[in-house]
Amino acid sequence: MYDIRTREITEAIQAADVALEHLERARKCLSSASGWGLFDTLGGGFLSGLIKHGKMNDAEYEIKQAKKALEKFSKELRDVQGYASVHINGFLTFGDLFCDGFLMDVLVQAQIGKAKRECEDAISKIKMIRNDLQRIL
Repeated sequence: MYDIRTREITEAIQAADVALEHLERARKCLSSASGWGLFDTLGGGFLSGLIKHGKMNDAEYEIKQAKKALEKFSKELRDVQGYASVHINGFLTFGDLFCDGFLMDVLVQAQIGKAKRECEDAISKIKMIRNDLQRIL
């Protein structure tokens, strides 16, 4: 029997999957940016810095897409009875990660590391909620 509750749970799971896709891509970009950033810090030169910033831009794009997907996930989750009190807003703390004002490679590396940890934390929490939803289907 496909009832309204089943539909709402399925929609929430689908929204979680979209958010997880973007977060996984962001994490991958951040890992790559971190590697290039380390190389750049150790004297990699112009090309490594250019690649690092490209990866950072890719990560920032994916994080923006993840924020949109997390907002939809939050909305879909509110439709599922018993999940109205889950606070997804804590996952939406990603800010503008890479400001043009950061000139020192070390500061950029720290910012990349922080963004990567936030991304991993969001992935973990969303997977936990998604698994709970999957179990009650």
